[in-house]
Amino acid sequence: MSALLKGLVADGEPGLAVLVRKNGRTIFERGAGVRELRTLQPIDARTRFRLASVTKQMTAAVIMLLVHEGRVRYEDTLTGALPGFPPYGSGVTIRHLLTHTSGLPDYEQLMENAEKDKGPIWTPERQIGDAEVLDLLEKETRGLFTPGTSWAYSNSGYVVLGLVAERAGGRPFGDVLRDRIFAPLGMTRTLAYEKGRNEVDDRAYGHTKEPAGFRETDQSSTSATLGDGGVYSCLEDLAKWDDGLRTHALLSEAEMAPALTPVRLADGSEPRWPQGEQGGDNLFPGRPVAYGFGWFLDPWQGRKRAWHHGETMGFRSIVERFPADGVTVVILANRGDLDLESLAHKIAEAELGRR
Repeated sequence: MSALLKGLVADGEPGLAVLVRKNGRTIFERGAGVRELRTLQPIDARTRFRLASVTKQMTAAVIMLLVHEGRVRYEDTLTGALPGFPPYGSGVTIRHLLTHTSGLPDYEQLMENAEKDKGPIWTPERQIGDAEVLDLLEKETRGLFTPGTSWAYSNSGYVVLGLVAERAGGRPFGDVLRDRIFAPLGMTRTLAYEKGRNEVDDRAYGHTKEPAGFRETDQSSTSATLGDGGVYSCLEDLAKWDDGLRTHALLSEAEMAPALTPVRLADGSEPRWPQGEQGGDNLFPGRPVAYGFGWFLDPWQGRKRAWHHGETMGFRSIVERFPADGVTVVILANRGDLDLESLAHKIAEAELGRR
């Protein structure tokens, strides 16, 4: 396994952390590179990275726990879950939000539209928050498509799910995550980061590789939203998360099943990535997509798989779980130039090849 990491990260560069687990045991754990360029502190298993969209599996899990408690139902509508949401949300259910079939407008596009009219509004110093995302969505009168009839990866949907969890749980979203997931699993080094409300010790800062070297690019105008990508964690805690999933510590196998069942559209057909240009959140235009609640579910080399990647300015992350084989690969990076999916597959191939 170590050979696969050789040459990826030079001394003194931002780097990555890799975790491989087999049947509940950690069989490989390695950090390479530095957390940030000021102190050159090395990355290790306790270094905390921004998870970006890997957060979505935790947001989905907390909604599922609230369903278990009877505080939320999958068929609740958006207008019921968040009173005051405009009528176009009356056909959007919690299930639609979880599976990216809601058709909610993309909030980054709405930000861009607002700034075309009014000039710059949001910056890395003046970031958009969840309440402002909701405000932008509430100014709209229609979605991208009729809920359930199509599929489009939706950060908006997961920001809204965080707000639904907050309202149903009666506490700030970060507290709901801590109380329902992090504390029960002993994930003491995991949190939804809110500047000014909490701090991230042993934190990795994001970086971008440029011709002259690496530049710190830790925050963007959208880095303050929570349900779609605001969690920070480390290898040490993600091993506990993996174990909680493996042992059904939080949700029974039956309760977890909807998260691991690919969504079908209202007419029973298989969803596809939107047609159009590849890039951003449209990874494979026109191709079939298998997605549950916070997990991509397409198989790899004939093996069942649940996975998700995360990508935001200066950070990359990936979690690949092969539950039938008992194998999990986690990679976190505080630089944007590494192909974590390819690396995760090489690691998986090395491990899954052993019978």
